[in-house]
Amino acid sequence: MSPKPIRLVSFDLDDTLAPSKSPIDPRIGDQLIALAERVEVAVISGGQLAQFEKQVVDRLPEAPASVLSHIHLLPTCGTQYYRLREGGVEKVYAHALTDDQKRRAISALESEAKRLGLWETETWGEIIEDRGSQITFSAMGQSAPLEAKTAWDPTGAKKNALREAVAALLPDLEVRSGGTTSVDITHEGIDKAYGMRQLAEQTGIPLDEMLFVGDRLDPDGNDYPVLAMGVPCQAVEGWEDTAEFLDRLIPTLPRR
Repeated sequence: MSPKPIRLVSFDLDDTLAPSKSPIDPRIGDQLIALAERVEVAVISGGQLAQFEKQVVDRLPEAPASVLSHIHLLPTCGTQYYRLREGGVEKVYAHALTDDQKRRAISALESEAKRLGLWETETWGEIIEDRGSQITFSAMGQSAPLEAKTAWDPTGAKKNALREAVAALLPDLEVRSGGTTSVDITHEGIDKAYGMRQLAEQTGIPLDEMLFVGDRLDPDGNDYPVLAMGVPCQAVEGWEDTAEFLDRLIPTLPRR
């Protein structure tokens, strides 16, 4: 049986399309537009919309609205969904946490980080951020440079210890490892697999006609739920690896 055609390509953001919290390279921008001329393109990450705009949307080359409309943005792992339209970004939906859920999530993150000795006093920005549909802990602060984040937890052991401790206190919420130093809390059952299911529902494209590209497809990685649900995946190690893969993939996809 011949493989199903690829009708949608979805990407993780940090360390897949760009270094953590950094803008995409112009090469990636050109490739995303070339993809959007052929298939649906999605970016799904734990970051908030402002981060998507800063890292991706604002860095895309000029393209007609008919091409940009094929780009989908899923911040906070799909608890928010936006489309690119002429004149800007248009919200499809956003599923916010309740005030009580936010309060309990923030309290658990702070208390457990301090108990485990993971609460840093010299940081770049806020450690805990309310993203509406997600509460995010960033050990070195929201604006920490990549070198500082990498040095803080090179093996991921600190982040995973905090995730386990907080998850035990919040059984009604989803607590998962996020980026390099982050832990994300959302409604129960929310991960990147949830985001992929939302893509299927919104676009009408079956999961087996999608391709997901990510750098953390290992069992402890935040991209793993996509692989586990059976979506075809491509593992990469950084944005340069993604760019090389897209150089091979794009010529195989017919233009609309």
